[in-house]
Amino acid sequence: MNLLDPLIAPAYAQAAAQPQGMGGFGLLMPIALIAIMYFLMIRPQMKRQKEHRAMLDKLSKGDEVLTNGGIAGVVTEIGENFVTVEVADNVRLRIQKGAIANVLPKGTLKSA
Repeated sequence: MNLLDPLIAPAYAQAAAQPQGMGGFGLLMPIALIAIMYFLMIRPQMKRQKEHRAMLDKLSKGDEVLTNGGIAGVVTEIGENFVTVEVADNVRLRIQKGAIANVLPKGTLKSA
């Protein structure tokens, strides 16, 4: 016994606390986050890509289109990867097919 024992309580080593298991919740959380990411981000983007691809496949001569850069014109020629768009009389631009953002309703450019 030490003289300071009555003043200071001696500290004895104790066994380490056992870690509390989270059970199935620890594995369920990452799976739930992946599912949320899929339904909120990945799936809508894939749907938009599919719709854009279908629009480009239906593209034909005479269609009025709007590009991603804001250029509006009439399709005069369609190739494998490129489309020729007439933006004014005898002014034709050759653009990538993927740059076409929208197909406008017929007569839109005439009324503008």
